[in-house]
Amino acid sequence: MEKKIETIGIIGGGQLGMMMTEAAHCLGYKVIVLDPSPVCSAGQISEHLIVAPYHDEEAIEALCRGADVVTYEFENVPYTSVKRWKQKYHIPQGEMPLYLSQHRVREKDAARAAGARTGAYKYIVGENREKALREAIEKMNYPAVLKTCTGGYDGKGQVVLHGEQQWEKALSLVKSAECILEKYIPFDIEISVIVTRGLHGDMTTFPVTFNIHKDNILFMSIAPAPLPSDVCTKAENMALALMQHFDFVGTLAIEMFVVGDEVLFNEMAPRPHNSGHYTIEGCETSQFAQHVRAITGMPLGSTRLKQPTIMVNYLGQHVKGVATLAKKHLPGVFVHDYHKTMAIHNRKMGHVTFVDYPMEEVEKIVRTYW
Repeated sequence: MEKKIETIGIIGGGQLGMMMTEAAHCLGYKVIVLDPSPVCSAGQISEHLIVAPYHDEEAIEALCRGADVVTYEFENVPYTSVKRWKQKYHIPQGEMPLYLSQHRVREKDAARAAGARTGAYKYIVGENREKALREAIEKMNYPAVLKTCTGGYDGKGQVVLHGEQQWEKALSLVKSAECILEKYIPFDIEISVIVTRGLHGDMTTFPVTFNIHKDNILFMSIAPAPLPSDVCTKAENMALALMQHFDFVGTLAIEMFVVGDEVLFNEMAPRPHNSGHYTIEGCETSQFAQHVRAITGMPLGSTRLKQPTIMVNYLGQHVKGVATLAKKHLPGVFVHDYHKTMAIHNRKMGHVTFVDYPMEEVEKIVRTYW
């Protein structure tokens, strides 16, 4: 007889953990959060908060002891800790989603092994990484994108190489860390698919989203993506095939490039994703509720899109304008505040969802309040 699940433990207390906690509460679960910050977003609404670094093994075990099932809300949790504690406690996702997504070359290699198409790439490693980079550039040619294999997000830890003028920045990066050099792909649009797999092997995908970035930070996600149905089907099938091949449980977000009618794998995140926030109001089941359902063994919910939905992030510099928008109480406009203590420039502070709004109207509102 399976143990009844009453409490969910979440490693990480950021905005994803906060929205996961909200979904867990709606489904009748209590939540314990582990995070280094005593004022983290999820800790403000969870039943209990353990304040400790993510590498604190005693703290992670304390979280595991206090919960019936444990998950993580971001990919920089030490995979070795999850590997260790899953032997004793219920962590259905295991360490492999973290192990793969924490290293860009491992991730790309795994995606290819699962049958996904990717752009060309080269692992820049070894004692003489400058020489390795030069040789890779000679074979791959410009333009290319150099990224650190580990860490880095929202454009951090990468350099776009158009020629020799970026060489000094590139050298600085390869001297500091192992890197991956990727051939720049002249894609038409960027998209993502959120796929979820339950404990019993059932899988669902959410509608494909069209993603727009500004300064390497996700700015807007549009659902449904303005793409032919066969291209969307290719993207969804790639997501399902990867999830099936990896034998993962929980939620996986897969970012892709569309080039003509082809879909190329870019990267993945082993958790709910910024581009899936629209599902809270836009779909019958949100990505967060679906993740909770998956890890607790509940049947997965319907991912049907109720109405066309657009999600727009707002950053530290947009807080005052969005606060003014919130006071307008416009129908079909939902402001999500992540309750972060400091509004820092380019830091994600929340998002706004526009349900059944034409793109032109959303752009007009953004110009006014952002």
